[in-house]
Amino acid sequence: MAGTGGLRAEAMAAAARVLAAGGRRGSLGIVLGTGLGTLVERFDDVVCLPVGVTGWLAASTATGHAGRIACGRVVGCPVIALQGRVHAYEGFDEATITRGIEVLVALGVRTLLVTNASGGLRPGMAGGELLVIDDHLDLVRRPNAATEPAEYAVERGGRAGVEIYRARLVSLALSAARRAGGRARAGVYARLLGPTYETRAEYRMLLRLGADAVGMSTTPEVLAARRLGVDVVAVSVITNVANPDAPEETDAEDVCRLAAGAADCLWRVIQALAIDMAGGGPERSTTTTEDR
Repeated sequence: MAGTGGLRAEAMAAAARVLAAGGRRGSLGIVLGTGLGTLVERFDDVVCLPVGVTGWLAASTATGHAGRIACGRVVGCPVIALQGRVHAYEGFDEATITRGIEVLVALGVRTLLVTNASGGLRPGMAGGELLVIDDHLDLVRRPNAATEPAEYAVERGGRAGVEIYRARLVSLALSAARRAGGRARAGVYARLLGPTYETRAEYRMLLRLGADAVGMSTTPEVLAARRLGVDVVAVSVITNVANPDAPEETDAEDVCRLAAGAADCLWRVIQALAIDMAGGGPERSTTTTEDR
């Protein structure tokens, strides 16, 4: 059903239900991936609601995804976060996966931070390192141009020269993470379907394709946000580093634990984005703000 400004009418109705349930509007939106949901506990004046209040968002079945909407403030900036997401491997299609982004935009979000926990592919990477995404490989999405509306052209690569990941925000996130003492680099994120982790042959393939990290999410949300005119920055928390010649076992609980260990560094990125939206500018250090 058509809505306004590219939003589905259902998204507008879902946003209205969030407000009626005590939620609030915000200008900075965040999608918190596996093991990162506890960052909302650092928000000021936070209100958390189950996604069920929207009457539209699907609940995740994945480990480490609480399925809540958190509204609060970070250094004075109104923020809305999704604690978790749904994935294609759970049986959801792209239109359902991106509903949360539409609800955030309907609630006023103008800049979006998308986070995930992913596997590192490059030698020298370490668990807890941040990869600020500056491009991606989506090896899952196969849009059907015959059935999708014309406004989804950007998601099919239909507009040459579109800057998906804002270079200014990539630089801001890298600077904030490094000022916090964390390891951070820019690079390419590859999306596979999951839920199984990659084989040794797949790791080698991804390296040859130019990927720096691999996961099972993020790109549909990023593309949906850009289609709606929202500026996007995306950050992967590296939770394990692939070594095709000496693989180690990793499970979902390991990923959650390792992702949570990078929370302090990611929090600095959130603070920097909030300050930037409030007009403080990227040159202002987040080390001057309250470290909640």
